[in-house]
Amino acid sequence: MSKLKIKRGDNVIITTGKKDIKGKTGEVIEVIKKEGKDPRVIVAGLNIVKKHVKPSASNPQGGITEKEASIHISNIALVGKDGKAAKVGYKTEGDKKVRIDKKTGETL
Repeated sequence: MSKLKIKRGDNVIITTGKKDIKGKTGEVIEVIKKEGKDPRVIVAGLNIVKKHVKPSASNPQGGITEKEASIHISNIALVGKDGKAAKVGYKTEGDKKVRIDKKTGETL
């Protein structure tokens, strides 16, 4: 499995998808990597879906809840300092490896 350039806590922009979420930005809550499957991410407050929940002991009422659904990692991009989508590269500064914006050269 290849190394991912998006991490939890990063600010990302959604580049493609449904018109109600395309172009919106948010923070990555979780990165989902499973063996044999493509990586996906969950972005806070975006890609909200409704889920029907059966009544249970912890939730006796049941009903319809809303939660964030995952987005394929190819449909998001890291947000640079200028607020636009940034391509990510790597550079070594001293003995540390840091992520940089390929267009501007600034560290992310």
